[in-house]
Amino acid sequence: MKTKGLRNEKVNIVTLGCSKNLVDSENILTQLRGNDIQATHESEKQDYNIVIINTCGFIENAKQESIDTILQYAEAKEQGIIEKVYVTGCLSERYKDDLEREIPNVDAYFGTRDLPLLLKKFKADYKHELVGERLLTTPRHYAYLKIAEGCDRPCAFCAIPLMRGKHVSFEMDTLVGQARQWAKNGTKELILIAQDLTYYGLDIYKKRNLSELMARLADVEGIDWIRLQYAYPAGFPLDIIDAMKQYPNICNYLDMPLQHGSTEMLKRMRRGITRDKTEELVDKIRQKLPEIAIRTTLIAGHPEETEAEFEEMYQFVEKMRFERLGIFTYSHEDNTHSFTMPDNVPEEVKQERADTIMELQQGISDELNAAKVDKTFKVLFDRKEGGYFIGRTEHDSPEVDNEVLVDASKYYVSVGSFAQVRITSTAEFDLFGEVVD
Repeated sequence: MKTKGLRNEKVNIVTLGCSKNLVDSENILTQLRGNDIQATHESEKQDYNIVIINTCGFIENAKQESIDTILQYAEAKEQGIIEKVYVTGCLSERYKDDLEREIPNVDAYFGTRDLPLLLKKFKADYKHELVGERLLTTPRHYAYLKIAEGCDRPCAFCAIPLMRGKHVSFEMDTLVGQARQWAKNGTKELILIAQDLTYYGLDIYKKRNLSELMARLADVEGIDWIRLQYAYPAGFPLDIIDAMKQYPNICNYLDMPLQHGSTEMLKRMRRGITRDKTEELVDKIRQKLPEIAIRTTLIAGHPEETEAEFEEMYQFVEKMRFERLGIFTYSHEDNTHSFTMPDNVPEEVKQERADTIMELQQGISDELNAAKVDKTFKVLFDRKEGGYFIGRTEHDSPEVDNEVLVDASKYYVSVGSFAQVRITSTAEFDLFGEVVD
């Protein structure tokens, strides 16, 4: 990658939303630098004159955060603090016309597939040879590997297909090459992401091919952990679990959003699965791999959700005892199927239901964590903070799951490296331990 002849333009990229957006920002960063343009991500300095905002449009709170950020930088432009503001990402893809009308002093808006057009604003070309050289904004020891874009699922509540388009799998050779490149530079953990991992390969290989991709990535020298985020339960290919069992560097971890525990609600949500089938799937996975940690996500307050259906979801969580769980309150998204239904669960009821589920999960997590006392785990350390080295077990993804804290006054570990840690005490969502030789 070139490093000389940099222009006077200096760009700061601001990322909102999920890890998939972060990958897109890393691609923007890579292309700009590959075109001799100075660019940073989430710069703490005020030495840039151009801002690119990569927006999220997933739910109402995320949309509002994106709008507030656009307004903040548009005002900075008005005050002469910066010269140009460009907006890209999901919100811009979905509401470009509205945004251009309401916030006209943004220099240009781009959709999720408009990177070449964005680059033209800098008189830059999209360089295909840089695809396998993506610069990371995460700590060097872990990286998000996006294996597909878009989604073909018909979920009633979800606007992602409107923003990301149809499912498109990325070529396996390209993904493996990228993993090799990162491993040479010190990356130890790959986090596989997509709107739906289990659909991988259907479009280009005419079969569900995630397990083969996992196997090929597991053979990359230097990659110690591979974890899966965002699997879909309907039609779930169990050979994924077989691959986890076969390869020791594939984490016993699965992020599989289930959305609800009531069959009637799942039908309204167009999830293509019943509660009984869901429970059967989870049981099969746990029977095949008892060591697995399953993370799931639920929605509270979808249109027409009754107290009885919410109680079913509560009982579902109580019965399944998921190792990790998060819950959203329903967001009424225009142009989705759910938008045709009345948004008839009051906001305070949505929040109360979500809080009730999280209180239940807190107790479950507390009990599961307590059972880990005196056990030893391989831990990857992400950072040092507040007198502790902070890391994760194979059962935990960055930023969303439990963390392992080791007292930095008693033990030393190298950030970005592994250590064996014996758990000495626990809290609802944290583990405390000591390093063992």
